[in-house]
Amino acid sequence: MKKNLINYLSMKHLAVWVVFFIDLTVVFCSFLLAATLRFNFELSRIEDHFAWHAFITMGIYALAFYAFKSYTGVVRHASLLDIQRIVIASSVAVACMVFCSYMAHQVLGYSGTLLVSKSIMIIQFLLATFFMAAFRLVVKATYASFLNNYSQMKTRVLIYGAGHSGIMTRNTLGNGGKTKVFGFIDDNSSMVGKRLEGVPVFNALKVLETDFIKKYNISQLIISNNDVPHPHKKEVIEHCLQQNVEIKEVPPFSQWIGGELRARQIRPVRIEDLLGRGEISLSNEHVSNELSGKTVLVTGGAGSIGSEIVRQVLHYNPEHVIILDQAESPCHELEIALQKEFKGRDPRFTTVIGDVTNLRRMKRLFSTFRPDVVFHAAAYKHVPLMELNAFEAVDTNVMGTKCIADLAQFYNVEKFVMVSTDKAINPTNVMGTTKRVAEMYTQALNAEPHNKTQFIITRFGNVLGSNGSVIPLFRKQIAQGGPLTVTHEEITRYFMTIAEACSLVLEAGSMGTGGEIFVFDMGQPVKIIDLARKMIKLSGLVENEDIKIAVTGLRPGEKLYEELLANEENTLPTHHEKIMKAKVRDVNVDQLMAQIARLNERLENHDLTGMVGMLKEIVPEFISRNSKFESLDTARRAVAS
Repeated sequence: MKKNLINYLSMKHLAVWVVFFIDLTVVFCSFLLAATLRFNFELSRIEDHFAWHAFITMGIYALAFYAFKSYTGVVRHASLLDIQRIVIASSVAVACMVFCSYMAHQVLGYSGTLLVSKSIMIIQFLLATFFMAAFRLVVKATYASFLNNYSQMKTRVLIYGAGHSGIMTRNTLGNGGKTKVFGFIDDNSSMVGKRLEGVPVFNALKVLETDFIKKYNISQLIISNNDVPHPHKKEVIEHCLQQNVEIKEVPPFSQWIGGELRARQIRPVRIEDLLGRGEISLSNEHVSNELSGKTVLVTGGAGSIGSEIVRQVLHYNPEHVIILDQAESPCHELEIALQKEFKGRDPRFTTVIGDVTNLRRMKRLFSTFRPDVVFHAAAYKHVPLMELNAFEAVDTNVMGTKCIADLAQFYNVEKFVMVSTDKAINPTNVMGTTKRVAEMYTQALNAEPHNKTQFIITRFGNVLGSNGSVIPLFRKQIAQGGPLTVTHEEITRYFMTIAEACSLVLEAGSMGTGGEIFVFDMGQPVKIIDLARKMIKLSGLVENEDIKIAVTGLRPGEKLYEELLANEENTLPTHHEKIMKAKVRDVNVDQLMAQIARLNERLENHDLTGMVGMLKEIVPEFISRNSKFESLDTARRAVAS
């Protein structure tokens, strides 16, 4: 029965007509009690026209209730505003009755049976107001009491942060629904031991270091404090994941709707919050000096990396940004997003649809806009797909880079910054090898005697959340109920947020003088299967119960682990702690140019075996794995022996 009562009280609201009827019943009963009190409980003295008087009173109160909507509030969440409406409606009703009685008796001289005793009116007003307010408060208290007694029916929540945002979070969650705010936790010792709106504040450090979560059966932690340092936030998330606690967070105040926090805005913590390394500052003086007032070309500008480079470049007040991409819809979407993001700042950018392999189109672009700086991010990047489409990989990643780099040199572009990948190191696939050849070609151009362009290479690993990467894939698989597909239990990858990677690209571009390969500190490699398990936990699910992980086997050309340096490369530090300069091997420029010419011949002749064989000649460390091109390595070893 108690459970049924809770369910009944937990309805969105009692039908308003039911509340209206209850309030009128209270008015009638209070009128009867008022009359009884007026005549000292001598029922025989109650006037014969009591029924008429009660009917008139109920009619006037009904009109007042309707006018002030005093019956429309949610009874189980009755507030001071609801009580205020009752008082106003009742006051207006009794005032109307007194006024009408006065006018009828004093002005019109009427003294008939329809007049209600003024003393009864006043007593009835006080009683009705009291009982209607009491009814709401009793329902509210009963509902809260039953929920507290049956707290196992609710999710116990801790709110991290006892400041304004934390209090607003608690108020947003309320006492209803399926959550119970068990307490606040805070790092500020002056807050510990206090109660905020009846909810205790605990020491965050002690809560997270002890068995507090298990002891009090905490199911959810909501991080309301956006100022928690990233390393500490990461530590908190890791600890809660180990305790199987669901973690959510409150968005910054600037994202609240009309200055109010809505329950739907409290979202699960993203895996990016766990793998990322803190906020990225876009106020770098070195970068500003390089880009301010310049015309900047970004190839692949509508892609994951390219679009973020565009956004960050626009923050440094360039003269003009040219966004080049062959994908029409992403370009259109980026234009709309940039116009919204930079509204009122008149960002100067032009979107150009074009293919980096189209020499005639690219010549027209360079001659029209005359860029000062080029960020070359256009490339095919998906390893298994490029293993099956090797011609396109060579055409775009090698010949497309050659086209843009040659034009940059011809038009005396100040800096050409190439976005490369850790897959170019000791490559085991076509995609990584084409990026390594592109690196070598840009280095060769930089070494030419009359070159005036500074060719710079940046090299980093996977970025979080890029189009087609593992994290969006896992999110989609979780939404579909699984399984999450992992190619090998031991496979690892380096990860970096898109924002951090692009900020380091800009920084490296500003510090480079030409010929360098800059390698980024990617942190520690992450096991993909561990990543899958963390994403399952962050989604509030249990592995093997709610969703499974399936190991599918390595794909064509896929490595178990990635490297940031080749066997013969070492690094030198720079003034930036996250950017290192690789001591690169010398490139035989004449030999490389001849090899790339032969590579292009095989591409144009559609000679797949000859083209991939040429890649292996240019990059001797390219040894295919899980690929149809492994036979070429076997043949090469046979010839060598």
